[in-house]
Amino acid sequence: MKRLKIHQVKVLIIALLFCLPGFCLSQSADTVYTDSLKADSAKIALVISSADTAKTSEKKSEDKNLIEKMVQDDEVTSKLSDVFSPAKIIWAIIFLAISFFVIKFIIKILSLISEKSTRYRLTLKGLIPIVRILAWTASLSIVIIVIFAPPIESLVVVTGSLGIAVGFASQDILKNIFGGIMIIFDRTFQVGDKVAIGEHYGEVLNIGLRSTRIVTADDSVVSVPNGDLISKAVSNSNSGETNCQVVAEFYLPPYIDTAKARDIAIQAAQVSRYVYLNKPITVIFINEVHHGKPFLKMRLKAYVLDIRYEFAFMSDMTESTIKELVRNELVTKEELAGEFKDR
Repeated sequence: MKRLKIHQVKVLIIALLFCLPGFCLSQSADTVYTDSLKADSAKIALVISSADTAKTSEKKSEDKNLIEKMVQDDEVTSKLSDVFSPAKIIWAIIFLAISFFVIKFIIKILSLISEKSTRYRLTLKGLIPIVRILAWTASLSIVIIVIFAPPIESLVVVTGSLGIAVGFASQDILKNIFGGIMIIFDRTFQVGDKVAIGEHYGEVLNIGLRSTRIVTADDSVVSVPNGDLISKAVSNSNSGETNCQVVAEFYLPPYIDTAKARDIAIQAAQVSRYVYLNKPITVIFINEVHHGKPFLKMRLKAYVLDIRYEFAFMSDMTESTIKELVRNELVTKEELAGEFKDR
């Protein structure tokens, strides 16, 4: 019995010796695993804390930028309010209204003086568009620089922005405006000239910034955009002078005595009250065929004293020439009607 107990004790001791290293290893592994978890948790907490700190800093930066932007907007609004105050706007409107009537009065005076002076009529009328442009430019400059008086930086920025916006929004209008300025300063024609533009022929009544108006022989006023004028062929009859050449055409039988016909035509031009005798009177004969019938076209060229009497002078020369040709039996009424017979 005693031996059995000793044997059991030995077995128990051996078992403990075998289990003790495993238990110790298990305890060591659990300690390492626990320490690893604690380290990972600390790292995660540090990352989360860093992220929260970054978000907080970013939010503070955004709030600061927003506040600065609001302050800047308030400053801009305050500056604009100072520049475009109600009092300044009222003064600008009053000044522009006064400028409108003053410019209109000056233009009216120049027009009246030009109409009373035949010699200087075209010169004075040519000054009217230039005076109008310069006067309005000066008026607008005074309104912007003196009345509103914006800061130079703001003026440059606003002018540039408006220029770009207006340039894209109104290309045709700007084309016509620049066309009008080119016509005025290039002197292609001026107010009072007789010009042919396409199918229209008449006296230039006004050269505006957007269009040019001409009055035709039947007193119709035609407006032509300036943008079209700078790209079209324009025929000027007098180029700034009061006199211009007038041509009267006659269709005569081919067998007429051209020497006598020439003398009659020249005399008819010379006796007209509208003739300008400081320039030559010429007669040209041209053989032509119409509907298989030959005829002789006579062109009588003379200069009228004033371009406003152009058509009256043409009618005067035509009537006098036909009357003398018939009276001298160089042509008959039937031949003047185009019924030519062999003689």
